Amino acid sequence: MNYLMYFILFLSVIISGTSVLFINISSKNLKLLLSFSGAFLFAISVLHLIPEIYLSGTPDIGIYILIGFFAQILLEFFSEGIEHGHIHVHKHDDHHTAFPYAMMIGLSIHSFLEGMPLANMKADAHNSLLTGIVMHNIPIAIALMTMLLQSHISKQKAILWLFIFAFVTPLGTLTSFAIGQNLLFDFSIYFNKIMAVVIGIFLHISTTILFETSENHRFNLIKFAMILMGAGTAIVLM
Repeated sequence: MNYLMYFILFLSVIISGTSVLFINISSKNLKLLLSFSGAFLFAISVLHLIPEIYLSGTPDIGIYILIGFFAQILLEFFSEGIEHGHIHVHKHDDHHTAFPYAMMIGLSIHSFLEGMPLANMKADAHNSLLTGIVMHNIPIAIALMTMLLQSHISKQKAILWLFIFAFVTPLGTLTSFAIGQNLLFDFSIYFNKIMAVVIGIFLHISTTILFETSENHRFNLIKFAMILMGAGTAIVLM
């Protein structure tokens, strides 16, 4: 079991999320970070993950990519799109805000699923997937912590929820590892199908981020540069 991987998954969320307490991260800068991560996710999906999953020879693997793509659409009815930077604060009235339990559930399911294929340590695309998840979780953690603080809960409770979220992806990996160890059939087929579902999720998240980077269909040179940097980073890591 790769304990360093679990540590990286956990720590990347904690560091990026708690940075909100010390650094004022504007919505503009968050969008730039999302542009980078969205381009990175899309590039590693096209360059690394999709070719790897089709070379596995698993029958009807494209169906599982579609399942992941459309499953993410359903999850966003609960998470309200925080995976790509949307921050919504719900109010009971003019003086009280409602804690976003549905959002936490939707986001947690999303992150749990992302962690599951990481349990297959023999996969050639493992490092690309791990890097993609970390890159993806950094802006999510920032958006989550920002939204929690805007919900007017205490900093202690916000940090507690951040820690809970930080455990979700490693828990998905650990759960998948336990399932793989107890399967009676070829567990590589199981991991290939889970990987395909996650690829579908990545494709939905990344394309949504990239489509949203152009506000009112106007060209933004800085955002375009961030997109090129994200894609270029994925190419360098090939």
